[in-house]
Amino acid sequence: MYAPERQQEILRLAREGGRVDVLSLAEEFQVTAETVRRDLKALDRAGLVRRVHGGAIPAGRLDFEPDLAERDAVAADEKQRIARAALAELPGGEGTAGSGSVILDAGTTAVRLAAEIPLEAELTVVTHGLPVAARLADHPGLTLHLVGGRIRRRTRAAVDDWALRAYRELNADVLFLATNGFSIEGGLTTPDLAEAAVKRALITAARRVVLLADSAKFGQQHFARFGELSDVDLLITDTGLSPDDALAIERTGTEVVRA
Repeated sequence: MYAPERQQEILRLAREGGRVDVLSLAEEFQVTAETVRRDLKALDRAGLVRRVHGGAIPAGRLDFEPDLAERDAVAADEKQRIARAALAELPGGEGTAGSGSVILDAGTTAVRLAAEIPLEAELTVVTHGLPVAARLADHPGLTLHLVGGRIRRRTRAAVDDWALRAYRELNADVLFLATNGFSIEGGLTTPDLAEAAVKRALITAARRVVLLADSAKFGQQHFARFGELSDVDLLITDTGLSPDDALAIERTGTEVVRA
């Protein structure tokens, strides 16, 4: 099957099912996942689909947001590598017992980072993500602060005024930030306005901003914009981000690590 034929069939499946995912398409068409990603990129550029975590949705469904379990299953290996690379950005460095303060954004990669924090680490950690807090609740060396607010069921994250007020009072050493999409032109975006407001507050609440984002999110743009790539000191992503794209991002002033 030629690429245009395959892309036409992918578009049909996306419109019929509401979304398609890379791995299922690769199996169905007996091609590599990278071939499918190129197909989806071509369809996205044509305005026919919108790329999302691990796949795509038909254009026009900008309100679509996968739930937490679905997002956690996508790019699992890449997220694990990103989380381990992020350990080096903890105050004191990877594997040390240094002290300091960090903010962990709500997100599946942030949960993986929380699980990797060494037991000997002595940190003050602030989060508004319930899964992150649950992962850290029994850590012996941490002082854990859970920010409250209205809980969004889809992300298990606290939002609205309570959360915003709490973050306005903080000045943490490092923020580990999550996003649904990032690009040079479109900045940092997420589907929900309330989550975007909290993320905007997070960026101003830390001296150093580290973005944890798998490469599938590069080029994605969602409804609510909460920052620019220039707001990010360091992007930790995976090797799916091409060297050329990494260089283009670094030209904006953001350091890039491909784990």
